[in-house]
Amino acid sequence: MARKDEKYFYVEVESYLPTNTSGLHGKVHIRPLPGQADFAPGMHVACSEKLKKEYPVGTKFLIKGKITDLEGGNPYIYSHYNWTFEVIERGEGPIVTD
Repeated sequence: MARKDEKYFYVEVESYLPTNTSGLHGKVHIRPLPGQADFAPGMHVACSEKLKKEYPVGTKFLIKGKITDLEGGNPYIYSHYNWTFEVIERGEGPIVTD
């Protein structure tokens, strides 16, 4: 069941190309940057597709999100797709649109 009472936080995240995409959707994914309490770098992030498709891989962003899960599954960070975000540092990887 989703965590309805979780607070929203600002989280620094980055785009990356996972080495194994088994069970994942798309080529580019978003993960939290290391060193942030409660946000492990291995967590998945659900957010706007713009972060994945309009910026080079490796770009770092500041988003507003919260920890949630689906029906007791693994926790992940959720940020509404319409919310604004800040580009902290532009990556040097390719822009992957598919």
